[in-house]
Amino acid sequence: MGVKLSPASSAGKWLGLVTAVWVQAISGNNYTFSNYSDALKTLMGLTQLQLNSLSVAKDVGKAFGIFAGLASDRLPTSIILLIGSVEGFVGYGVQWLVVSGRIQPLPYWVMCIFLCMGGNSTTWMNTAILVTCIRNFRKNRGPVSGILKGYVGLSTAIFTDVCSALFGDDPAKFLLMLTVVPLIVCLAAMFFLREIPPSQSAEEEGEETKFFGIINVIAIVIALYLLAFDVTGAHGRLFSQLFAGVLLVLLASPLLIPIYLSVKNLIRLGSEAVDVERTVTEPLVVAAAEEKKVEVVSTGEKKRAVIGEEHTIVEALQTVDFWILFGSFLCGVGTGLAVMNNMGQMGLALGYADVSMFVSLTSIWGFFGRILSGSVSEYFIKRAGTPRPVWNAASQILMAVGYVVMAMAMPGSLYVGSIVVGICYGVRLAVSVPTASELFGLKYYGLIYNILILNLPLGSFLFSGLLAGFLYDAQATSTAGGGNTCIGAHCYRLVFVVMAVVCVIGFGLDMLLCVRTKAVYAKIYASKKSKKSTSNFVQ
Repeated sequence: MGVKLSPASSAGKWLGLVTAVWVQAISGNNYTFSNYSDALKTLMGLTQLQLNSLSVAKDVGKAFGIFAGLASDRLPTSIILLIGSVEGFVGYGVQWLVVSGRIQPLPYWVMCIFLCMGGNSTTWMNTAILVTCIRNFRKNRGPVSGILKGYVGLSTAIFTDVCSALFGDDPAKFLLMLTVVPLIVCLAAMFFLREIPPSQSAEEEGEETKFFGIINVIAIVIALYLLAFDVTGAHGRLFSQLFAGVLLVLLASPLLIPIYLSVKNLIRLGSEAVDVERTVTEPLVVAAAEEKKVEVVSTGEKKRAVIGEEHTIVEALQTVDFWILFGSFLCGVGTGLAVMNNMGQMGLALGYADVSMFVSLTSIWGFFGRILSGSVSEYFIKRAGTPRPVWNAASQILMAVGYVVMAMAMPGSLYVGSIVVGICYGVRLAVSVPTASELFGLKYYGLIYNILILNLPLGSFLFSGLLAGFLYDAQATSTAGGGNTCIGAHCYRLVFVVMAVVCVIGFGLDMLLCVRTKAVYAKIYASKKSKKSTSNFVQ
């Protein structure tokens, strides 16, 4: 009897991860605003402050991600993906209609609503992907977080480079891609991604680590491939189409893992009549060795959860550690978003007519920050019990240096700044995701994650909408169309200086969290070491 590729089989679990990677590879559309912001500014006759407020509206959509978090424990993954993809289709579809000239520019407040919808759509996609995959691969949280967040970082470069290769730098066609492609990919993922019991043995855990290594290598090849396309300048149409075709093949190549597992299972089972399909009917909050359940005392009352155990939302919000993580996260992602949202105007201020190179550089190096920090932080936890937040602290200091370089406005400083901000922003996202699950548990992780990413709209409002917007307009001169413009290094200098100071504050918060969580990571290290020793003894 042949073996079916059931979603609940080992091969099915990895097929689900591959489709999750595809969703993440198209869900970073929130970071592509710079690619079409200038078109919106010109069509609608906006000042820089008004344009930045539009970008804030896009990021405010993430504030409504709390609804996605609430739904993650009540609705199946497929429905959450469907909601996100349809909302994105509407939100970006209307923007495409405006930029392509098919309809007249809508009132400012109406455009804010549709940008908000586009921003919110990704919270549904990301929640579905992260919650499901971290529960499925909970023994390798760092690598799975790094891979998934890494592809989000790459998605900006993927969209930008594919659109440039096929259509030139046309903002209308770029928005059309943002409208259609995520819907198609999410519809495909709905059939394969679902919660499956995690690995139960050291052998399975080791196999997971091996396959994650393969996916990491493929991802790095894709990143280098995109980088090579960006730095080699203008390309002919035929070469560009060939580039896009090879890129699609590389994105599809992780499918070899579930295919290999399916063939392996078929050979192993032979003629045995084995039903490999299982139905998951219980919530996947299976207790791991490092995830202690809350004990119930004789009075029937729950013992107060301590850091490292499962927390309810209320319990998590009552801890000092949650707010330290929240504050440090704001310092890193808030300032990073300010750069990404204003990259178009930053480039123009420094004399660059085309800023797509800087957008791609931020995306690609953000990928390296995400994927490497996830695996490296996991390695040092297993090797020495190093608290994961220490990598956030390191990224904050490096980011502060990047802002100082950009403030100096030396030749090439925007290239250096784009790379540094990309790396550090990537580290911040990839490390904070598993950190939250290790400190507060997986049971309510979907909601805890979406509360943390409230920092995205909050940071966008504070650093992009207020700080960058006001300071830019203070330096800018009015234009005939009713907008304004600023040319020169002085346009953003003070913005960069303030953000460097904020990153130093974030560094202090991260180091405080390292000290406070040292015992938690010592327990995780001891648990992993004990499990490894037991496995070796049995062998």
